[in-house]
Amino acid sequence: MDVLLFTKMLSDKQINDLKRMQYKYSVSDVSEFIALLKSTMYKCLPLRDFSGKALVYLDNITRVNLSSVKLLLSPQINENSFSVKAMEDEIHSTLTIENIASSRDSIRRILGGYAPLNENENSIYGIKRGLEFIADLDHKITEANLHKLYQTSVGEYLDENDKLLPTHTYRHDDVFIVGNKVEQQGLHHSKLPEYMGELIEFINQKDDIHDLVKAAVIHFYIAYLHPFFDGNGRTARLVHLWYLVQQGYSSALYVPFSSYINDSRKDYYKAYSLIEQNANISGMIDITPFLSYFIENIYNKLSLERSQSDTLQIYKNLLSEGRITEKERDLWNFVLSVYGVNEFSTKQLERDFRNAAYATVRSFVLKFETLGLLFGQKYANKVKYRVR
Repeated sequence: MDVLLFTKMLSDKQINDLKRMQYKYSVSDVSEFIALLKSTMYKCLPLRDFSGKALVYLDNITRVNLSSVKLLLSPQINENSFSVKAMEDEIHSTLTIENIASSRDSIRRILGGYAPLNENENSIYGIKRGLEFIADLDHKITEANLHKLYQTSVGEYLDENDKLLPTHTYRHDDVFIVGNKVEQQGLHHSKLPEYMGELIEFINQKDDIHDLVKAAVIHFYIAYLHPFFDGNGRTARLVHLWYLVQQGYSSALYVPFSSYINDSRKDYYKAYSLIEQNANISGMIDITPFLSYFIENIYNKLSLERSQSDTLQIYKNLLSEGRITEKERDLWNFVLSVYGVNEFSTKQLERDFRNAAYATVRSFVLKFETLGLLFGQKYANKVKYRVR
């Protein structure tokens, strides 16, 4: 193949859609292009497709924005293991992606320590328990702990027909992933222990794959294998977060990843479909479409939150200089945990915090606005604030 044509195809925006590439160029050009990628550019993963061949991806188009890395590595001032606001958003979004009904009121009730009242609230309670499980750094990613996470967050709340057998770590029968048509059959159940064992080994081995890319690989592979009858998507998203937490990305617990996925849900599922469609043309499972989706729609979007990370650094400096009182510290931690980046009023903060007079709350808000940590927006005769 001519080098100019190869470089043109390599930089084409449609590179993740081989069918469109065939229309744009030709079937023979795409065949030659794939052959060159196989021999010169594809990176092989120590994970296998259903036929036993290695999964591959293109490293050159799966680069992560460094500001996303900085944000996720930034230590949080708040002492809570998981932001309450982030937990609420994560629970609501991961269930919405699966078309499981969940109201914000129910989520707040469960997060407030109340027992679930119905099936939908059981689902909420399960994800809450799952998030608390992965927030504990002592819970290393092992096959036994993965089973415990699944049972804790999903398995215990399923219908009897979808539950794992008492002596099984994974499903004991075959499963089909069905949309408007059958799109994929999960890995044959007899192979799951072997393939999942390889995944756990991959998770814990040291390699040159960027942590954020590797987390997305893990996410894809769990959904691809479909090791459970139900709850594979929820489990994949939890394990994605779990891996980042274990690698030291402490702020992953403050980012509701699933809300970004839910906002781009159509593209999330399209990435899976493209991988299957491309495999029919190339004869291999190239997971670049999924990695590209995650980098563009989730990781790179995190760079927009960088200003909040800078705000936290300013606060940390002020705290070390002794310019923040103990009560102000408590109010600030409360604002971060409960409101996140959402707006609140002084009256709302007084009511929700419950341990400070209105004058104290108002003084805190005005001081932190002056310091550049809060931003006030006037609405008619009311002012609402949010973290800058």
